[in-house]
Amino acid sequence: MAFNLNYFMNHLNRFKEMYRPEELFEKIKKVAKKAGIKVVYAVLVLYYASFDKSIPMKDRIMIMAALGYFICPIDLIPDALPGGFADDMGALAFVIKKIWNNITPEVFAKARKRLHEWFGEVSPEDLTINP
Repeated sequence: MAFNLNYFMNHLNRFKEMYRPEELFEKIKKVAKKAGIKVVYAVLVLYYASFDKSIPMKDRIMIMAALGYFICPIDLIPDALPGGFADDMGALAFVIKKIWNNITPEVFAKARKRLHEWFGEVSPEDLTINP
């Protein structure tokens, strides 16, 4: 089972309501190694983009929904299963693609800096998000 765009869009407000920054960082702490650097990087890009006032409010609501979905303990694919973060990455990638042209270099720089603080040196492939 992969990311289901219709399910995500139909539950946008529910996922947005689940987004709380403190819970986001708790989830990252718990799952960072299992989820992988690329998922964590996508989360960080969206997290920092959510504070960028140049991004339209409707896009920031989508960001909050994608981050809420990442936090949500009930997923289309449970995180405990192999490949369990595929649906999370699908939601994150979908929103990144939607807002790609509005993401500033500063947002990417903040996400990379935090990633380096947590993981040390990371490969350039881990810093590549294909929208």
